[in-house]
Amino acid sequence: MADAVTLSVPGPHGDRDVRISSPSRVLWPEAGITKLDLAEYFIAVGVPFVEANGDRPVSLQRFPGGVDGEQFFSKNPPKGAPEWVRSVPVTYPSGRTHPQLVIDEPAAAVWAAQMNTIVFHPWASRAENPDNPDQLRIDLDPQPGTGFAEAVPVAVELRKLLGEVGLTAFVKSSGSRGIHVFAPIEPEHEFLDVRHAVIALGRELERRMPDEVTTNWWKEERGDRIFIDYNQANRDRTMAGAYCPRPLPTASVSCPLDWDELDSTDPGDHTVRSVPERLRTVGDPWHGMHDSPGRIDTLLEWWQRDLDDGLGELPFPPDFPKMPGEPMRVQPSRAKQQP
Repeated sequence: MADAVTLSVPGPHGDRDVRISSPSRVLWPEAGITKLDLAEYFIAVGVPFVEANGDRPVSLQRFPGGVDGEQFFSKNPPKGAPEWVRSVPVTYPSGRTHPQLVIDEPAAAVWAAQMNTIVFHPWASRAENPDNPDQLRIDLDPQPGTGFAEAVPVAVELRKLLGEVGLTAFVKSSGSRGIHVFAPIEPEHEFLDVRHAVIALGRELERRMPDEVTTNWWKEERGDRIFIDYNQANRDRTMAGAYCPRPLPTASVSCPLDWDELDSTDPGDHTVRSVPERLRTVGDPWHGMHDSPGRIDTLLEWWQRDLDDGLGELPFPPDFPKMPGEPMRVQPSRAKQQP
């Protein structure tokens, strides 16, 4: 194959030519998927990919040697970015502010694939208002001994719970064992408030499914229950975007799903090779997600109720500034060893 090919990528501003160097480089050895295959995948899923992940600060997870090699994250716009690829300043938990890439059209995703980007990690907020999320995101994280099948009934109950507070739930596979549930919200609250809403939601779900669900931050306290990873709601914490491939041997994709197909879905069936045809035949279950955003007022009332009942803040990741009222960050087993 040639040392480089040029792909014509359609988009809202007309076709753009994007050069792909080393197109025959194999990124997924087991599946035999090349860099050119990846670029062509992003062309095929370009419209729903941009609808789901566009107009948001985004980090690029890059694999120059393929999924079995080294990886790194790009947050600043890489050098040599085309003039039509924009960035937006964002503030991190440390207080530092610097620009972060924004995907506005399919050609930008293809250009990122040229740099061996496999996973895109979009923020829960828009580029124009990066401090206020417009998505409530819940990461259902199976623990050892559980998997996708055990997460399904939790996701179904979570959907009911979100409906009770006036929020519409959308679901996707993580591309691995987990399930991601999103709900569009009005961008009225800062990240800490949205995190508290997720914690309140998780605690209520835990009350209803105590044998299946946990909000315990420490792994040694979770058992074989599904963990509600509330820290994914923090500023600068992201998860793989919709329609993003994952660095797994089969090139599985974090795939939006209809709720009525969740119970029968094998997440391994949704791959770089199969998802374009799925979109042609099934359509995009997340199309129009933000047409009717909801509010988190009730969830924040639940947060205050729990505070009044003595349930306080939950631990933050260790690289975050310590917050008022936050419990210790030392794992329980280690705390017992301290004098």
